[in-house]
Amino acid sequence: MSKIQEIAQAVETGKSKLVGGLVEAALAEGLDPLIILNEGMINAMSVVGEKFQKSEIFVPEMLVAARTMKKGVEVLKPRLAGVANISLGKCIIGTVHGDLHDIGKNLVSLMIESAGFEVMDLGVDVPVDTFINTLKDNPDAKIVALSCLLTTTMPAMKETAAALKISGLGGFKLMVGGAPITQEFADQIGADGYTTDAASAAVLAKKLSA
Repeated sequence: MSKIQEIAQAVETGKSKLVGGLVEAALAEGLDPLIILNEGMINAMSVVGEKFQKSEIFVPEMLVAARTMKKGVEVLKPRLAGVANISLGKCIIGTVHGDLHDIGKNLVSLMIESAGFEVMDLGVDVPVDTFINTLKDNPDAKIVALSCLLTTTMPAMKETAAALKISGLGGFKLMVGGAPITQEFADQIGADGYTTDAASAAVLAKKLSA
């Protein structure tokens, strides 16, 4: 088994204690940091995402895999800085006001960060003004991601999306997600993107920021 395959397997199975050493060993062999990132880790998380979509694994396993990848990325970061800017841009993420759920949001945050974004996680029950002010303070943010789990907080998501759209702040793409959200609702509130799971969210974030 190649070092890349070992790293991929470690990420897929959530072997967080092993991944750092495997990444260091791959670097010592002279493997390209970008290949380690893309083929060893990002591809592995795509597999994890597919398994999650098929209900072969569940949220706890996906969280462990995402955290494992994060540890691998931390080892890679100093080397990636020499060959490419690892940051694909800033992503502002939060659960809308009135909603205290964060498991899905945390998973999306981890996946987007692992994909190479600088994530600014505002937490849960986030007021509209906090999203607006954070965007004002970070005008270079490429993604704003809104999450909710309750049908009763869908109006809060709609309100936040509307406020962002009329804020006069540009240059960002709006992503939405959460259990009650549909593509139809995302279209209705003017979102630029919607996904049903965290793995797809990371892929979409990269596509929207390109």
